[in-house]
This record gives sequence, C-alpha cells and structure tokens, in this order.
Amino acid sequence: MNGILESFWSTTGFSNMQMGNLVMILIGIAFIALAITKHYEPLLLVPIGMGAIVGNIPSLDGMALGVYDDGRTYVENTEIVSEEGQPAKLADDSIGYQPGSVLSYIYFGVSQGIFPPLIFLGIGAMTDFSTMLSNPKLVLLGAAAQIGIFLTLLGALYLGFTPSEAGATGIIGGADGPTAIFLSAKLAPHLLGAIAIAAYSYMALVPVIQPPIMKLLTTREERLIRMKPPRQVSRREKMIFPVAAFLICALMAPGALTLLGMLFFGNLLKESLVTDRLAQSARTAMIDVVTILLGFSVGASTQAQTFLTSQSLLIFGLGAASFSVATAGGVLFAKFMNLFLSEKINPLVGAAGVSAVPDSARVVQMVGQEEDPHNFLLMHAMAPNVAGVIGSAIAAGVLWSVLVTP
Repeated sequence: MNGILESFWSTTGFSNMQMGNLVMILIGIAFIALAITKHYEPLLLVPIGMGAIVGNIPSLDGMALGVYDDGRTYVENTEIVSEEGQPAKLADDSIGYQPGSVLSYIYFGVSQGIFPPLIFLGIGAMTDFSTMLSNPKLVLLGAAAQIGIFLTLLGALYLGFTPSEAGATGIIGGADGPTAIFLSAKLAPHLLGAIAIAAYSYMALVPVIQPPIMKLLTTREERLIRMKPPRQVSRREKMIFPVAAFLICALMAPGALTLLGMLFFGNLLKESLVTDRLAQSARTAMIDVVTILLGFSVGASTQAQTFLTSQSLLIFGLGAASFSVATAGGVLFAKFMNLFLSEKINPLVGAAGVSAVPDSARVVQMVGQEEDPHNFLLMHAMAPNVAGVIGSAIAAGVLWSVLVTP
C-alpha cells in the first residue's frame, strides 16, 4: 500500500514542484488580481496570468503537456546535432518545443509570428487615423517616442547581449506587445517569453509609469495648454491613406511589410464602407480569438526552468528603462517643437507617442484634466498614439533588416 501511495505521490505536481514554478504561479495570480481589481489591461493580463499558472504545473517526462521540451527533441529554425544512437540535441542553448503538446501547437502561432499580424489586422479595423491626418505634425511625436527602442538597444549591447538579442529587447520601448513578439520571434526566439511578458506588463502599467514622468518633465503652464479642435477629415483622405501610407512605410522598411500590410488592410476594410462585415469580423471575433490564444500561450511559455534566468531579469529592467525613455522622448520633443510653433502643443500629448493604444491617450487626458477639468486632450493624443503603432512597426522592420543574420 505504501508503495502505491509513494508511486502516486511521485506522479503529482506537488512532488515535482520547484520554487521557480511556485514563484511563476504566484506571478500569474498577481496578474489576474491586477486585471480584476485595478483593470490593468484585463484582456491581456487575465489570459497571460492563467497561462502562467497552467504552464508551471510540473508534469512527468514523456507526457506531452507543456510548451517546452528542454531542448531534447524538437526545435524551430535551429541547427540540430545528432549523435548516433542518441536523441537529437541542440547545437546551442535554444529551447525546443514539445511535440504532441496542444500548448506547443498553440504557441506555434507565437513562435512563428503568426498571431501578431492578425492582431494588427484587428487594430487596423478599429483605428481611426483621422486625428493624425487632421494634424500631421503630431506624427513626429510618435516618431520621437521610438528613441526608447534605440537607446535601450545600445544599453543591452553594453550589458553583453548579442545584437539580435539587444534589438529584440529594445522593441519593448514601443509599448506594442504584438510587435515585440513578432521581432523577438525573428531575432531572439529563446528570449520570446521574457520579452512578451515584459512588453505586456508595461503596457498594462501605463497608468502607473507614465504620469510621474509626464509631470516631472512639464510645468503647470504647459499642462494647461489648450489645443484647437482637429479639422474634419474627408472620406477620400481616409480611403487613400491606408494604401499610400503602406507603400511609403513598406518601401522604407520592408521588414515591417507583414505587420503594416495587415494594419493598413484592416483600416482599408473599415474606411472603404463596402466591407463592413469583414471589418466587423476583424475587430471583434477574430481579434478576440487571437488575443485569447496569444495571451494564454505566452503565459504558458513562462515555465520557470526556461523563464527565470538572469537574462530575463535584465530584460525586465531594460524594458522599464526603454518604456520610460520613450515616454520622456515624446514629451521632450513636443517641448522642442513648441520653440518653433505659433500654435503650441500641450507637451503631455507627446507621452502618447508610445503605441499602447488607447491607454496612453487616456493617460494624457487624465493628467491634463487634473490641471484643467475642461481641457480635452484625448483626440489630440490619439494622433501620436496611432502614429506610434506605425512607428514601432517601422522600427521593428528596420531592426530586423539590419540585425538578421544573412
């Protein structure tokens, strides 16, 4: 009887639980709690949190349950060295994916960069670019905020990351989870889990991270600046924009072709007014399904044995620095532009240059109304916010083109 009980105990998750697994389970619970109690990006943190709990339940060898296979049998896009009579092993430290596991198959959409373009299709179908078209100079704020990406890249190189790893880490500063996943899947797939969790964590913490930076870099007089209402944009402009913008951006950064192609395709479905059913499907059912699969599988990939490393901690630190620098870059560039403009820009609007849509724009509105309850900055902030989506995708395309190994 004792032998049966011991055999049963050895098969349970309790007996195989390691401290790292327990830590990640608690982090998953914390994500869910933040999503429910604080409403921090619940559509992302609830799936990621639950995925982290599921992914850190220990299982027995030979049971195809998790995302990773500890590099024993199978790996995507990595050279494999076989020893006669022995299972194939990886030639480097890359992580293998567990064949036969449902979670591994779902994660395939993450590891191969399939889910991010589908997310971009849905974003395009729900995004109104008219605020950006009505005041094109605000596009520069979206571009300025991307400085966080490139400064973090330099910081990561200084800390010993390879160029590809540094590029994948730096993209966190764009505050765009799908873009971060897409680029890290191409440049540093072994860091994908840490980069994805960092990107989505900081996106969820936009209301916490951004306001102190915005207030520190602006005066009360600057925060009180009122901007003229945006002009009315014609239907023709809205329909021409996705095609023209795609051609310009894709020719500038071919590496961003997939993300931008889906983004502007979704926007064309919306603005053409003849494909309402397709646009409705893209911005509702499709993006919801993909968000569920992406969030849950990314969470499940945080298996402690592969996730809790010194590199992961550095990535979280660099990600926080990248996001902060991006916020500061947008605010400071708005102040710089005001030196040459007769109609001043409220510098708070520059903080929306990161592509956390629409949370950054909402934060701008919130901080602005703390000073003046009748100052409405939301529509103005949406211009650099959606420009930031385009800017982060272009930055990812540039980094992929420059850093990819021939």
